[in-house]
Amino acid sequence: MAIGWLTVLKMVPWGEVIDNAPKVANGAKKLWQSVGKKSAPAASGTAAPVHEALRTELPAVAALQNQVAELQVAVADLHQQMLVSSELIQSLANQNTQLIKRVEINRVRLLWLAAWVLGLTVALASQFF
Repeated sequence: MAIGWLTVLKMVPWGEVIDNAPKVANGAKKLWQSVGKKSAPAASGTAAPVHEALRTELPAVAALQNQVAELQVAVADLHQQMLVSSELIQSLANQNTQLIKRVEINRVRLLWLAAWVLGLTVALASQFF
């Protein structure tokens, strides 16, 4: 199981991930700003009043009004889902940016550690030979 994960991690182009992390964060921020500014459409539970004579004469008008009311509620629900989704995307992009920064810090620390180990190895080897 671990070998599969290692293979997957080796296949990830980490350089591109690190380079694109700020772009992803900026895109998510722009998405949140554009979606967050929009207000949810008003979902009125009832349609506009229709003259009683038209209702009795044209039942299709009443059916259409019901469909419009249902569609308004559906659009309001979709707008709410879009707000929640864009907020989640922004949160994930921020987490991705933080993760990339930590990976970069660990990479630099690993390079310093490798240099220290190499230096100590050379110093020890020079004492024995």
